[in-house]
Amino acid sequence: MTVAEYNRCVEDFADNVYRFILKNLRDEAQAQDIVQESFARLWLKVEEVSFEKSRSYLFTTAYRTMIDWLRREKKNADFETVDASAYAHSRQYSDLQEQLHDALQRLPEQQRIVVLLRDYEGYAYEEIGEITGLNESQVKVYIYRARVALKKYLVSIDTVL
Repeated sequence: MTVAEYNRCVEDFADNVYRFILKNLRDEAQAQDIVQESFARLWLKVEEVSFEKSRSYLFTTAYRTMIDWLRREKKNADFETVDASAYAHSRQYSDLQEQLHDALQRLPEQQRIVVLLRDYEGYAYEEIGEITGLNESQVKVYIYRARVALKKYLVSIDTVL
């Protein structure tokens, strides 16, 4: 890949990778760090990665970096300093987008990731499999289960009220 192609990758894919990571982490600063790290890793492998594979490489790298970060955070979590108000639920309807984000956050991590890649980023099942390391049938099962869970949560009377 040439420097011009790398710069084009930054222009074309940085926002998409950032959105994907931000939807999962809900932490802007950490999402920016992961995107920057992903592009730095691409730069280190600029000779090995073709321009045609750069989008997939970036999402895979960002996904794996995010997973590593989440695993480190779970180990470092101090349960006595957790703010209980962050987990409180307001019974008032505020915004449909908030309800959707809340529903996505309730999904298991793997289901949330495949749904975001499929429905938000428009990846094909095969590409999602390459990014996450799952086979195509596993991806389809996770997406189906996630959609069923989202539907069940979003149409429940408690969510509406």
